[in-house]
Amino acid sequence: MTEPRHILICGDRAVGKSALIARLLAHCKRPVSGFLTDRGNPDAEGYRPTYIHPAGAAERMYTKGNRVGCCGEHAPRVFTEVFNHLGVQYLSEVLPGGIIVMDELGFMEAQAQPFVRAVFRALDGDIPVLGAVKCRQGVPFLDTVRAHPKAAVYQMDTENRDVLYEQLLPELNRLFS
Repeated sequence: MTEPRHILICGDRAVGKSALIARLLAHCKRPVSGFLTDRGNPDAEGYRPTYIHPAGAAERMYTKGNRVGCCGEHAPRVFTEVFNHLGVQYLSEVLPGGIIVMDELGFMEAQAQPFVRAVFRALDGDIPVLGAVKCRQGVPFLDTVRAHPKAAVYQMDTENRDVLYEQLLPELNRLFS
């Protein structure tokens, strides 16, 4: 079996997965493609929107056009058409010799089949992926991503953030050697 080509980081919400990815990318001198997600402020109904952005963008926009979903006390609202349009676009605009960022994969996109296929095309490919994946078990999409044969999965918590950074930096460099 060959060495894993991809690094996937799992951890609880707000443990610092995105911060670790940004820290690692600061040392990467390769082109960056893929996507980043982040959460906005709660709306009047208490739903907190989540937005998708291109990984290499200098600025982020927060509009209905890039809102992938909203989570609140009730069932989440998922906008699969945004995953299927922007998410697929961001994963398709891969730059040769670079790295694909997927920050973060969760349960909301599991029903966005074109997006799911784009994720697996990237994981099946040879361009390194650096991603964050929710730890939620029992979601077939996430379970399959974490079990991908080309991916090494690293568990992150508040205690091992710095150690994991020291461990992953040379691993990231190895992917480009």
